[in-house]
Amino acid sequence: MTDDVVIGPLDLTARVDDALRVQALAFGLSDDEIAVRRQIVLRHLTHPGARALGATTRDGRLVGFVYGMPNDRAHWWSTVVEPYLRGWGLEGWLDESFVITELHVRPGYQNRGIGRSLITTITDAAAEPRSILSAIDTESPARALYRSLGYADLARGVLFPSAPKPYAVMGAPLPLRRPGA
Repeated sequence: MTDDVVIGPLDLTARVDDALRVQALAFGLSDDEIAVRRQIVLRHLTHPGARALGATTRDGRLVGFVYGMPNDRAHWWSTVVEPYLRGWGLEGWLDESFVITELHVRPGYQNRGIGRSLITTITDAAAEPRSILSAIDTESPARALYRSLGYADLARGVLFPSAPKPYAVMGAPLPLRRPGA
């Protein structure tokens, strides 16, 4: 990771617009998508155990963030992915799991270990024995990062309402694998 970026707690409620600018650049979101996601992020932050970390430059500019929470089977995400996991006998992954809800790094700061540091730091503090997440179901640097940390595909071709592309659900035991381990 670079010396000019610090990983630490993030008041995501106060910096939601900064975080969504990072996500828009990293994920290619339209203004309408950003407006919808703003409401989703703010709602997620009201869930028990939700927490966020940011990657900031020395001058306080947010260049990456991660947030997540203990999974709750009643959450919308769980209700969508549960049938896919059940099809493989893996629905138990929805219990006692910490969900990585979002992880994004500005394109100019990618491939510097920032995403790795964000996800390992947030999961190191999780009380749950495992972590789950969803990612677009294509070979990508994000999926390669998750695999390097110990995440494996639990379900593929997961269709979320209004999402144009299928997703993969991935899971890993905690703590996450470290380079060289």
